[in-house]
Amino acid sequence: MPAYNAEKTLRDTYHEIPLDIVDDVVLVDDASSDNTVEVAKSLGITHVISHDVNRGYGGNQKTCYDTALKLGADIVVMVHPDYQYTPRLIPSMAHLIAGDLYHVVLGSRILGRGALRGGMPVYKYIANRFLTLSQNLIIRAKLSEYHTGYRAFSREVLEKINFEANSDDFVFDNQMLSQILYAKYEIAEVTCPTKYFDEGSSINFRRSMVYGLGVLRTSFRHRFQKWGLANYPEYRANPTKSPETGNE
Repeated sequence: MPAYNAEKTLRDTYHEIPLDIVDDVVLVDDASSDNTVEVAKSLGITHVISHDVNRGYGGNQKTCYDTALKLGADIVVMVHPDYQYTPRLIPSMAHLIAGDLYHVVLGSRILGRGALRGGMPVYKYIANRFLTLSQNLIIRAKLSEYHTGYRAFSREVLEKINFEANSDDFVFDNQMLSQILYAKYEIAEVTCPTKYFDEGSSINFRRSMVYGLGVLRTSFRHRFQKWGLANYPEYRANPTKSPETGNE
């Protein structure tokens, strides 16, 4: 769980995690100004990591995935502790990976009517649909959305893609999906209800614009890389994994 000022929503999120199938819970606090760390420890979360300085949403996830891999995780599920997504979908998402059907599963707010029904602002919904359509056309994929914060990955995927080369900002999520599709992994999606409320995390309009431009930039970099017109570092093999011997 990549956390930032999540003290008001962390308990509700944590209590819906199916601990009968989840071996470890990792929470990385990105220099919150509230009591997120104290709440996490009071809940009994074993692996609570605190950044001394704010590293950004992408930087937070890098610590999450690095920690999960060091713990030996075979399946890693990322869910925000702001309670916009319910952890009750973890068994379904993990099962698709454990059954060797897919290596990546997304919880989609767009499949069905979950987004607007859950209170997603109309301007965000329109932006989501526009960016997703643009990305599907440029990348030549077919996803219902690229912007969900609910994702499950196999260990193989996280070891193969070079997510450390990605941005520390919000566009990190999009860069990961671009890398995964470039590596020719199929991505499954499951319908995910969502909740929007005052305590839930959200980025402002200016940051949303920066994010949108970053998404389009990522899509064009993906296309140029596929055409052989560029050799961007994020699409190169993970330098910490040797293709001959596995992990160094």
